[in-house]
Amino acid sequence: MNASLTALHEQDTSARRDLYMSFEMGEREWKLTLGDGRCALKRHVVSAGDKQAALQRIEAVRAKLGMNSDIQVHSCYEAGRDGWWLHRWLLEQGIDNIVVDSASIEVNRRARRAKSDRIDGDKLQSMLVRYHGGESRVWSVVRAPSPQQEDERWLDRELQNLKKERSQHSNRISSFLVLNDLRVRAKIGCRNWQRWWTDHRDRLLPRLREMIERECERLQLVDQQIGALARQQLREVREGKQPKIEQLTKLRGIGPASAWPIVKEIFEWRQLANRHQVGACLGMVPTPYDSGNSHVEQGMSKTGNKRVRSVFVELAWFWLRLQPQSAMTQWFHRRFAHGSKRMRRIGIVALARKLAIALWRFLEQGVIPEGAVLKRTGV
Repeated sequence: MNASLTALHEQDTSARRDLYMSFEMGEREWKLTLGDGRCALKRHVVSAGDKQAALQRIEAVRAKLGMNSDIQVHSCYEAGRDGWWLHRWLLEQGIDNIVVDSASIEVNRRARRAKSDRIDGDKLQSMLVRYHGGESRVWSVVRAPSPQQEDERWLDRELQNLKKERSQHSNRISSFLVLNDLRVRAKIGCRNWQRWWTDHRDRLLPRLREMIERECERLQLVDQQIGALARQQLREVREGKQPKIEQLTKLRGIGPASAWPIVKEIFEWRQLANRHQVGACLGMVPTPYDSGNSHVEQGMSKTGNKRVRSVFVELAWFWLRLQPQSAMTQWFHRRFAHGSKRMRRIGIVALARKLAIALWRFLEQGVIPEGAVLKRTGV
């Protein structure tokens, strides 16, 4: 008897057909590219945010390709302005969706390459087929936070935006004064500033004086909002509502202002398994160029969370001053303290990476960094 007939007798050898869909999202339109990996791609355009129209296009393509109603639909779109609401809605509809890092999508490296929404949609769809076919490293998938985890991040982000706005108002007032040969020595917006302004305001022309006073009113409002948010952060820590932040602030040199973004952006919701993932999440990993006879280290990747990376670099300087007996501080002094200014800058980034790993272990395993000192009183 034929061996192949014996092996395949009464067995379903048909490969499972799934539907793969990519979203190319614009401000006014969404471009959908659908296919099963075998037949020609089907392309549709719907109004941005029209979810029901998207579902109708999926059903139409599924019927046209002769698929059963119980087949699995896989979708993807690039992380960007639309955020996570679409991802959550797709999951509610039973659609297996992933959000991908746009910087990780492979592109043609020719000097001039054609680019359009149609080409991008086709590329996303084909890479989605490859991803579900087993090529897990074809791109980087972004981990989606829960609605509660996402909401927890807004307080500190708003605070940082307000601080930037405060600097803009202050710099604008200072520039107006310098244009008229007035150089304020006090910090703009504080008590000494009000006294100084009262003494010098008459030297300015009426229009400019009124404009500066309106700018001062906006600066005062921003200062009030910054104070309210900072007090809210401190109150939540003291009331025990933020246990991880409270745990971090037990270490000397770390306060709520630094601990808040570290916890909310990284350690509270990301599932980090080892120190390599901690460094990669912050963009503090090496990027070697090793090809043929070329062996060059290009520096750290900077592909992680820029906001938290800057916090750790700033925190590393505080750590050197406030934790002089810790093993990490001693390591920095042995390696970089006597080097050039450039070497110290390189060393502080290395220390920031070590500090990130040490704080991750402190939160996850309760391991106090070697030689570190705890505060006598909490926050």
